[in-house]
Amino acid sequence: MTATLARPELDDTAFARLEAEGRLLNPLLKGPTNKFGRVGFRGELALRFAPKLADEARPPELMCTQVLAIANVGEKHLPFFAGYLLSFEHLKDVAEVLGDALSAGGKYFLYCNNIDLSKKYQVPYKGAMFYVLPIDEATVYNELLELFYIDKGDLKKKDTAGKLDAIADAALKFDVTFDTITYSEGLELMGPVRNPNENRPV
Repeated sequence: MTATLARPELDDTAFARLEAEGRLLNPLLKGPTNKFGRVGFRGELALRFAPKLADEARPPELMCTQVLAIANVGEKHLPFFAGYLLSFEHLKDVAEVLGDALSAGGKYFLYCNNIDLSKKYQVPYKGAMFYVLPIDEATVYNELLELFYIDKGDLKKKDTAGKLDAIADAALKFDVTFDTITYSEGLELMGPVRNPNENRPV
């Protein structure tokens, strides 16, 4: 199914606006999971669009990649969202794009490339609490398995939706606390932004 067609399964969830705005990109999964009433998304979230030139559709200027998220039919908030950011400063963009889909009780995890590898924080922003964690070479998926003590072997026989369900269920129960800092404190603490294209063959 192409992205231009309506996705009725997303319509009555917190994904509806994001889908209508064309922000749910390159999905490994975008639709019902194996849990009744739950819709899942694994892919990329467009945070900032490039100006359109005539009919040319250009890739977004800013993305939150490696996104894992769920929504429940009939609910306006995302209970769980995780993703990867090159820079901590883009937490603001994520919070603004998700907007009214965020809630005080939601579990939101952002892995940032320019956070000290020995630190983990909680950052309140726009009425939600974000877990901000460092990432080096691993993927968000693998980092979440480690954070939630999920054995990779236990997920082997599950499909993409089943794997997302297992991670989301663990996220919803996660209640570990880290040092709480403000967004502006995080901006002062963050390191330089790594060039994602360095060390790649041209």
